[in-house]
Amino acid sequence: MNDANGGKNRKEPSASLDALWDHADPAASEHRFRRLLVDGGSNLSGDEQAEILTQVARALGLQQRFDEGHAILDEIESSATPVDPLIRVRLLLERGRLFNSAGSRDRAVPLFAAALDLAQEHGMEFLGVDAAHMLAIVEPGERSIEWNRRALDLAAGATDPRARRWRGALWNNLGWSLHELGRHEEARQAFEQHLAIRLSEDNEPQAAIARWSMAKMLRHLDRPAEALSILESIRDHPDRQNNASEGYTREEIGNCLIALGRDGEASSHLARAWALLHDDPWLQRDEPERLARLRRLGGLG
Repeated sequence: MNDANGGKNRKEPSASLDALWDHADPAASEHRFRRLLVDGGSNLSGDEQAEILTQVARALGLQQRFDEGHAILDEIESSATPVDPLIRVRLLLERGRLFNSAGSRDRAVPLFAAALDLAQEHGMEFLGVDAAHMLAIVEPGERSIEWNRRALDLAAGATDPRARRWRGALWNNLGWSLHELGRHEEARQAFEQHLAIRLSEDNEPQAAIARWSMAKMLRHLDRPAEALSILESIRDHPDRQNNASEGYTREEIGNCLIALGRDGEASSHLARAWALLHDDPWLQRDEPERLARLRRLGGLG
């Protein structure tokens, strides 16, 4: 893992860790990080091992294994060796993410704020944008929009290309913050910006996500026929087959068909959506009524 930014007092995290992440499969990501620790052995510095372990903790949080994640971060913090600023920022971020994922947003906010301050103090652009983007996630209402716009400003002004690549995700997050406030036209425009960035990156899977988001906003703007046309254009995308992405696409197609008075056509799409989404632990915990609706309208009892 030793690379150009290895060693003490690094300004940016190891780029080699990014390739090991699959946020849609945190268990596989955890396995890859643990394998890296084993394979690297004595060739890894203490700081490199600590950085990898922070990502193990993050992967555990995405599996709702919060106590295990906190235990790993506790072990890093209790280490007898000094912790360099980059690792300290990583610790703050991952501790905050664990609290937020467990539903303790109030405990997460000061951690993300401290991470942002420390990252900016040491010129860590990538992690600074990460911290600002997490503040946008945990803060409610207008505060979320303010933090999203601040994160976008940080990313746009960054010299580090990795920090600048945050812009697509940030436009996406801003869109959902606006949606939650009922500002659907502004949200649609934010998702349009997200789409433009993904097309410029030649990132078709993320472009499909942007199109899906735009379609959802069009339905909320009482334009279901336009939304349905977009959804049908991405329905057969190879990255949206037999997975949660297909489930969300089928759900939204069904919602558009219902809005168009075509309930009979909607049921098969909603049944397929339930089949693909009902085992999702986050939906089970946070949106059980959504799953119940899919089951009911899909004619599954």
